[in-house]
Amino acid sequence: MNTPNPYQSCIDACNSCAAACNACMAACLKEDDVKMLGRCIALDVDCAAICGLAADAMARESEMARHFCRICSEVCLACANECGQHSHTHCKRCADECKQCAKHCLEMIN
Repeated sequence: MNTPNPYQSCIDACNSCAAACNACMAACLKEDDVKMLGRCIALDVDCAAICGLAADAMARESEMARHFCRICSEVCLACANECGQHSHTHCKRCADECKQCAKHCLEMIN
């Protein structure tokens, strides 16, 4: 029988955050003023990428997982701060997911 991954809650948070960031990015690209959302879109892409990388590292219990999670928490907070400045529902949801992911990543590395 497989033993559960000790990082499973953080993996789940990273995967959920990546999905929210991808959804936010796609929705931002459909907004009327895409140019105003440029930084939001760029951070969504970066955040989704690092969340996926961190989740993968934790899933294979990589010795580098803590390093990826530290960076992931920083990118998530930057993305949360940017998305939180916009009134779109997708941005608000993304900001919430990013905050949760950052919290889980910080707990994992401490």
